[in-house]
Amino acid sequence: MRLLRRTRSVLLGPAVLAAAALSATPALAAGPEGPRGHDVSAHQEKVNFADARAKGARFAYVKATESTTYRSPVFRKQYDDAAKAGLLRGAYHFALPDRSSGADQAAYFVRNGGDWRPDGRTLPPALDLEANPYNTQHKCYGISKQRMRAWISDFSDETLRLTGRRPMIYTSAHWWNTCTGRSTAFADTHPLWLANWADSPGQLPAGWAYWTLWQYAVKGPLPGDQNVFNGSQGDLERFTDG
Repeated sequence: MRLLRRTRSVLLGPAVLAAAALSATPALAAGPEGPRGHDVSAHQEKVNFADARAKGARFAYVKATESTTYRSPVFRKQYDDAAKAGLLRGAYHFALPDRSSGADQAAYFVRNGGDWRPDGRTLPPALDLEANPYNTQHKCYGISKQRMRAWISDFSDETLRLTGRRPMIYTSAHWWNTCTGRSTAFADTHPLWLANWADSPGQLPAGWAYWTLWQYAVKGPLPGDQNVFNGSQGDLERFTDG
């Protein structure tokens, strides 16, 4: 495993309010309570979302883009198949802050699958922030904490301008606190998708008092990474509408 999880580079894929009864998800007996979900990418090229729903999945996140040069070749099929299976679905962008501006990457993401609309089935766009998969000596991409905070702000502002919604931020406490200098500037306006493969959520990144999604395992009964929503099924459905 890398710093946060399996590298979400060009072919790998990523990234909890609490209460769906476990009886509603009998195939997912292990793990925390709450509506379950999973995140996938081109690394899971063929995903049977109907089977995942039968096993208890209620939502899925699908990798759409990376930097401004990569769009998952299976994004559209995975995204549409998740909806056809009756799952709430969302798209995520793997950030490479050293490659281009936050605004440019947000625009590329929105053009290639990261758009959002209040249709009752689309989860907010998500920004995947984790250790540099291309240079392990520079897990913060070789940029300063101040520049990292500015990059995230630019990505968020452009996403809001184009979609009407701030992105959810996927990260770990360690990466966030290290690479943003323990910034608390985003917690009030950005839902947290916490990356921590453990039996409990543990420490949260600076600023956040609670998590919305928790990626608690990189493998399990669902394809890809295992996630849980912090709330009831009704809360999850309302979350799609912002």
